[in-house]
Amino acid sequence: MGMTMTQKILAAHAGLDQVKAGQLIRAKLDEVLGNDITTPVAINEFNKAGFTSVFDRTRVNIVLDHFVPNKDIKSAQQSKQCREFANKYDILNFFDVGQMGIEHALLPEQGIVTAGDCIIGADSHTCTYGAVGAFSTGVGSTDLAAGIATGECWFKVPSAIRFVLKGQLRPNVSGKDVILSIIGQIGVDGALYKSMEFTGPGVASLTMDDRLCICNMAIEAGAKNGIFPVDEITTEYLTGRSQREWTVYAADEDAEYEQTIEIDLSALVPTVSYPHLPENTHPASEGKDIAIDQVVIGSCTNGRLSDMEAAYNILKGKHIAKGVRGIIIPATMAIYKECIRRGWTEAFIDAGCIVSTPTCGPCLGGYMGILAEGERCVSTTNRNFVGRMGHVESGLPGQPRHGRSQRPHRPHHRPHHPVTPKGECTMNAHGIVHKYPDNVDTDVIIPARYLNTPNAQELARHCMEDIDTDFTTRVKPGDIMVAGWNFGCGSSREHAPLAIKTAGVSCVIAKTFARIFYRNAINIGLPILECEAASDAIAAGDEVSVDFDTGVITNLTKNETYQAEPFPSFIQEIISKGGLMNSLKG
Repeated sequence: MGMTMTQKILAAHAGLDQVKAGQLIRAKLDEVLGNDITTPVAINEFNKAGFTSVFDRTRVNIVLDHFVPNKDIKSAQQSKQCREFANKYDILNFFDVGQMGIEHALLPEQGIVTAGDCIIGADSHTCTYGAVGAFSTGVGSTDLAAGIATGECWFKVPSAIRFVLKGQLRPNVSGKDVILSIIGQIGVDGALYKSMEFTGPGVASLTMDDRLCICNMAIEAGAKNGIFPVDEITTEYLTGRSQREWTVYAADEDAEYEQTIEIDLSALVPTVSYPHLPENTHPASEGKDIAIDQVVIGSCTNGRLSDMEAAYNILKGKHIAKGVRGIIIPATMAIYKECIRRGWTEAFIDAGCIVSTPTCGPCLGGYMGILAEGERCVSTTNRNFVGRMGHVESGLPGQPRHGRSQRPHRPHHRPHHPVTPKGECTMNAHGIVHKYPDNVDTDVIIPARYLNTPNAQELARHCMEDIDTDFTTRVKPGDIMVAGWNFGCGSSREHAPLAIKTAGVSCVIAKTFARIFYRNAINIGLPILECEAASDAIAAGDEVSVDFDTGVITNLTKNETYQAEPFPSFIQEIISKGGLMNSLKG
């Protein structure tokens, strides 16, 4: 059986002739990336592990973009820590105020990422670079630390969904409408742990900006990565831009796909996602009578020059409605300068908008446009989780805060680990259960307003407060979390499992976990198990014990047992040693 495009890149970087879905590999990295929120945690892990050098100063990228220009003293301290690390190790691609841009717009623009690369970034939207024919995926800060030190990362080779694109987009329909329509069809976990591979005659009609946007939001369908074939549009974009020679990989004719979905681009219409999940999609025309308080145009998803042009064409000679705040954020300094050169910035200001230096700011609810209770915002960003851009009661009245949408239920199981006999270490958990619904995302596990610190104890004090206000007063050491589908969806930030573990939770059980949360939890030594039967049967307040060697979950309150898949030996070793960095020392 042949390999998909993603599998071919992973095989090459692992030094293997062939890989298959579910296989565990260790691959060499072309680029690693962190930002001002995720890099400080990585630096702490790097230092604790005793590393004294980086694998390649020219392949480590640190972009200060989330809380920059700094919003407060704590975020300034985080940026200072990044600067000191970059100076100590003479990091070539360090982007600070005045040079930086939003990372996933900046790295392609600078030609730092290129076709055939294998890339990790401690930001979930690192999957953006699949637009240029690279394998790129989001990871947590511990993986980033290991990558900075060793230039390698472990992966589970993903299976794939093939999206066959046909036709051409109509005027005023863009790549954002393509990916929102797909997510609306398959759901926020419809591509869980899979690669989304885009092909078909319609690909040629998509601009590079369209492709960057589509791959950027592959994570919103739960995917490990999104990827486009390298064609004339790709080579035209890379020529004169790419800092390195690139390699073209193409899927084999007999590559295996779990599913093939055909998308008629000509049938798509402008699309929006209502709160509180990206899968809650509607034709934009349905929302014409919904009053709004704010509009944000920008982000790593839609802050490129073509997005600025679209905004200019609408706003030129007009003024925004009374009572509406308009915030426009070009994604890089080059885009910002070009907006000034073309007169667009003046038109935006004349229309009543503000224009900001590049920053992620309002996208993650950090600053520069935080929403108050009851306010509504139309945004070109990538997520609309509860409290994502501000108050937990912002958004549309009547929309469910969590839980599954009305789309047909389709379970998405993680590829099985190769099961090994009982490990040398005995690992168990025993505690009282705290129960949560489907699609609990990282923005409610630890809200973005607290991401200006990497301090685990401080993060733990605010764990779950937006959906479970007294969790931190109820939880006792050893307690267990039980949840539904897709627990930990959203950001790659390791702060979420770190807050849970530091609060005292000994184990999390769910029907499924979002890919990056699953990986981050293992890497910091927080045991997690997927078990649908346990999730359905266990109630809040039940007393539960878990044997990680056997995968047996025992409900002591109801005198029932449930079988989860036991950990393979390599995960047992990581957890028993307290996390990935400790296991690397051995």
